[in-house]
Amino acid sequence: MNRLVKISPLVQEVKLRNNPVIVRVNKFTEDSAKKFSEEISIAHNTGQSIIPVVIDSYGGQVYSLMSMISTIKNASLPIATVIEGKAMSCGAVLFSFGADKLRFMSRDSTLMIHDVSSGMSGKIEEIKADADEADRLNKGVYEMMAQNCGHKKSYFLDLVHDKGHADWFLDAAEAKRHNLANHIKVPNLSISINVDINVK
Repeated sequence: MNRLVKISPLVQEVKLRNNPVIVRVNKFTEDSAKKFSEEISIAHNTGQSIIPVVIDSYGGQVYSLMSMISTIKNASLPIATVIEGKAMSCGAVLFSFGADKLRFMSRDSTLMIHDVSSGMSGKIEEIKADADEADRLNKGVYEMMAQNCGHKKSYFLDLVHDKGHADWFLDAAEAKRHNLANHIKVPNLSISINVDINVK
């Protein structure tokens, strides 16, 4: 994401009190979820009106994703999500939490959706419990994605089922057809520093 800075010719020297925050997500771990929450909090105090979240990730832990989703839901500022490279698994879900009209995907990037993995092991009852939890999470994230994109709750559940629950790779054009992406481009972060002189 490029930064475009416009400074009024009336301004001789500029020193921002707080630099604008661009949040970058590469991993979904407990540490990255904590960092995500901290950076979103800092962004609320810079004066910026939108928080860009740039995603380039193969995915990771679903519970860390849920923590990031909670952070976005509790944010006071709109979140713009941007895919640069790839947004797979947890990354695809997080991408859908960009505000409507603020989900950007670079032309050459890839989005991948698949079912939640339980990593089952242990005794038979533990495996059953893990499978039930994976089903609950799976249904929850697919329904949230659908609602974020303006579809009925079962939209992505039905599509993944029709594809035999295999990994589903989407290019930017297909992601836009499903209303996951709103724009096929990487936006610029525009910073304007103005001096207004008025006579009233």
